Amino acid sequence: MATTTLGVALNGATGRMGYRQHLLRSVLAIRDQGGVELSGGNRVQLEPLLIGRNPDKLADIAARHDIARWTTDLDTALSDDTVDLYFDAQVTSVREKSLRAAIAAGKHVYAEKPVAESVEAAVELGRLADRAGVKHGVVHDKLYLPGLLKLRRLIEGGFFGRILSVRGEFGYWVFEGDWQEAQRPSWNYRTEDGGGIVTDMFCHWNYVLESLIGRVTAVTAKAVTHIPERRDEEGRPYAATADDAAYGIFELSGGVVAQINSSWCVRVNRDELVEFQVDGTEGSAVAGLRDCRVQHRSFTPKPVWNPDLPASEPFREQWAEVPDNAEFENGFKAQWEQFVRHVAEEGEHPYDFYAGARGIQLAEAGLSSSREGRRIELGSVTE
Repeated sequence: MATTTLGVALNGATGRMGYRQHLLRSVLAIRDQGGVELSGGNRVQLEPLLIGRNPDKLADIAARHDIARWTTDLDTALSDDTVDLYFDAQVTSVREKSLRAAIAAGKHVYAEKPVAESVEAAVELGRLADRAGVKHGVVHDKLYLPGLLKLRRLIEGGFFGRILSVRGEFGYWVFEGDWQEAQRPSWNYRTEDGGGIVTDMFCHWNYVLESLIGRVTAVTAKAVTHIPERRDEEGRPYAATADDAAYGIFELSGGVVAQINSSWCVRVNRDELVEFQVDGTEGSAVAGLRDCRVQHRSFTPKPVWNPDLPASEPFREQWAEVPDNAEFENGFKAQWEQFVRHVAEEGEHPYDFYAGARGIQLAEAGLSSSREGRRIELGSVTE
């Protein structure tokens, strides 16, 4: 069987996500396993070229991981005929310009979300890529979490009957940076730098809901800034201008209602940092990052409300664990392999820039709903 090489330029390779998830756990993991296997037995090997702003960091990463090429100049990378695919993990505010340049250079394009700062810009990027004849994709890693893969298995197996509702809880306490160092970069809390939990997380919730349950047709949301001042990486105080918590109601096709709370100002009292409860006529499930528990109609207890007596039922013990039944890959690596196969003309890739635009649309609608205090209906992003 033959092996072909796909040159991959990774912009933002020195950043937290760009390095850990996309370079180390995806591209290099694929390289080390001998590439991506195609349906006919042929393989596509990845050859990375690193792009970033700091030459010292780039040189260090390249030396540690046996990467031959790196550059601080985007034009140099895009003019390289051996580069077939451009990946962008930069901050959102500079992503669109770089993606436009990559498309103009005839490169396939894959990007972190959001792919642009507006719905219109994301749709235009998709249209530019279509006209240029290049493939385009957006990161959708949450779908590959083991807990959500188990949830998909339940849905596809008809476990729930008719799905009624979804309840989601995501978040944890991000320290303000005064007496303990913050776990997230300071730009996340500045609107002017593309920060905000709605912009970050509603894009995720859109593809999760759309892929598993149904497309979002309307949203009612409240976005707030609970912590008005934080300290940056140098310990300097700054005004937190972006929302750090959002409380949303999402109406889905088929009449399903989803409620999802997203917060960087919540202390965790659940088994995992994100959990989704899906309730249906025949059964319910609670899925997290790794685990998924179920309660079928046939063994659902009959609680009785009595505020005068302490609860005696072990509610959490009344749920059954869904078995793994498989080995789960790193979610970022799995989607990289999916997109590489798509570039190699194997299969559709539904998570393109138009899917990314729908995520941005939901985020924009959520912020509008919060500002205007009303329900916002969502239409097609391409009409």
